Amino acid sequence: MKIPFSPPYIDDDVINEVNDSLRSGWITTGPKVKALEEEICKLSGASRALGVNSWTSGAILVLRWLGLQPGDEVIVPAYTYSATALAVLWAGGKPVMVDSCDDFNISVEAIRRAITPRTKAILPVDIAGFPCDYKSIMALVADEEVKAQFNPTSDVQRKLGRIIVISDSAHSIGAHYDGRRAGSETDIAIFSLHAVKNVTTAEGGAICMNMPEPFDNDQLYADMRLLSLNCQTKDAFTKSKAGGWRYDIVGQGMKCNLADVNAAIGLAQIRKYERLLKERKRVFTRYNNALKQYAWAITPPSEMPGKESSYHVYALRIDGASEQQRDEIIQEISKAEVAVNVHFIPMPMLTLFREMGYDINDYPQAYRNYAHEISLPVYPQLTDEQADFVVKTVVEAYNKVMGK
Repeated sequence: MKIPFSPPYIDDDVINEVNDSLRSGWITTGPKVKALEEEICKLSGASRALGVNSWTSGAILVLRWLGLQPGDEVIVPAYTYSATALAVLWAGGKPVMVDSCDDFNISVEAIRRAITPRTKAILPVDIAGFPCDYKSIMALVADEEVKAQFNPTSDVQRKLGRIIVISDSAHSIGAHYDGRRAGSETDIAIFSLHAVKNVTTAEGGAICMNMPEPFDNDQLYADMRLLSLNCQTKDAFTKSKAGGWRYDIVGQGMKCNLADVNAAIGLAQIRKYERLLKERKRVFTRYNNALKQYAWAITPPSEMPGKESSYHVYALRIDGASEQQRDEIIQEISKAEVAVNVHFIPMPMLTLFREMGYDINDYPQAYRNYAHEISLPVYPQLTDEQADFVVKTVVEAYNKVMGK
């Protein structure tokens, strides 16, 4: 039984929405992007949301708006995809990596220890769609001792008067935290709408804005939108109108807007997302029920008081397996044509960051989480029969490798 890892959810509604965009004569940023932004606000509770062409470009845009200067530090988890730190580098800052907890997410105590007068932002990551401890993180940046050592290097930082919290919510659209949906629990949150995500635009992302007073999120949306379009005073849709050709460039922006033809895919999906989310939870629950009988199977966190995952990745850990044994188990699973993955190789193990001086030995929990982890397929189209076959394949692979 051939089972892919994460095929996109494409049904007739998606196809019709894309065809509507193609037939409209307008395929780049326009009304469908605006409609998707509004749907994301409704789902997340964010004040405003801006569609962009990727999570990475959205993060670079936000960090550049923050005004990072050379030497400014941004705290990130060592256990995440590389884009989290790469965005900091592209924005001119220094990533300060810290260790994780057993639930895969960033350690608040490790954040506390890493804060210096150079710290300008914290970028927690909702690994696999399970929200971080945002109450503690937001309380930390509001702590008077922490605020007292804050040393702003830009007008935006001075206006905020503390470390900004930017949630890497790439995995967590639709997740719940403390009575809120992901996207509204921090100053800024950024979703990924990449092809493998719960809601996709093939390539894309969304910046959710929840800045406190004295910031005006409507004005911030207008400013961010301008920045995403090369700081051009008229977008292409406006310029295309009769007599609307004249424009100006009023700053050094970026070109990272989302196109209507891409937004159409996400627009059709997000309108039925509550149902799709239930289907993801169905698969998660089936895996949990089947795997809980095995002492070696550490099932991923998904629900606890005040938190519920978006069920983006089923991050199974194999208790007692070494990294090499985990790799051998994956090889055996692959022989049955079941596609699995690993989320993630910790950044200090990657050549770029290793050569910059980051050492995986400084992040023991991040390594432990990685060395035992196998991501199982989770998507709405996955049938119960297929899910059972995945479990059967994993168990057989474990027995073959660990029973040596």
